[in-house]
Amino acid sequence: MEGRFCRIFFLLLIVLASQEMMVPTEARVCQSQSHGFHGSCWSNHNCALVCRNEGFSGGRCRGVRRRCFCTKLC
Repeated sequence: MEGRFCRIFFLLLIVLASQEMMVPTEARVCQSQSHGFHGSCWSNHNCALVCRNEGFSGGRCRGVRRRCFCTKLC
């Protein structure tokens, strides 16, 4: 009985340790103000279209001054 308990405990310990090692990581998102978007930014869709033409993956309107910021994974 004691040997069986030790084996089960050891297997449980291995399973728990392997779960701790698999920590999902998130990609970092870099942002840069758009050089091609002019005026106040009120539509995230328009901002994203301009940013894609600049080589970024997307863009969003941000800040009090409503500027277009382009985004990409870095």
